Amino acid sequence: MARSTLTRSLHDVGLAAWFGGTLAGAVAVNPAAAQADDATGRGAVANSAWDRWTPVNAAAIGAHLVGSVGQLAANRRRVAGQSGVGSMALAKTALTGAALGATAYARALGRVVDAEHRMPVASGTRPEQGTPPPVARAQQRLRVLQWTIPALTGGLIVVTALAGEQQRPAEVGRGALRRLRP
Repeated sequence: MARSTLTRSLHDVGLAAWFGGTLAGAVAVNPAAAQADDATGRGAVANSAWDRWTPVNAAAIGAHLVGSVGQLAANRRRVAGQSGVGSMALAKTALTGAALGATAYARALGRVVDAEHRMPVASGTRPEQGTPPPVARAQQRLRVLQWTIPALTGGLIVVTALAGEQQRPAEVGRGALRRLRP
């Protein structure tokens, strides 16, 4: 497999897993925890699912980052010489940084929730009366982050698609000419 194909694959598969896993968590895992028979088991169900997902998510993010660096290195001349590519790369880097920050913060909050093994909660991201205050605060923040991370990684997917359009031969030529014109 050519190195550019490998880096593109790492980038795309890692991003797909990062996006899909966090979206599945928001849509399915966190609400499904509410189906546990008792309020103290709900947190355990959500925690168990997220604990299983965390190493896979870390590997997906790592693959995405390795692929991103490889793509940037392979396209460094286009970034410097083709109009619009540098700003696209900057936007992609900013979105990646924001998604990484949100993911790291969500993991830190998840550890707060995970530290209380048997506590009453309404669902994976909804406290109820009797939920310890630190866990309730973490869950309230996680309720926002569960949608923020897929929104940011979804934005990365859109920017990646736009970047792919910039690589079409006609776009490369037009972009290089725009850079050369005063």
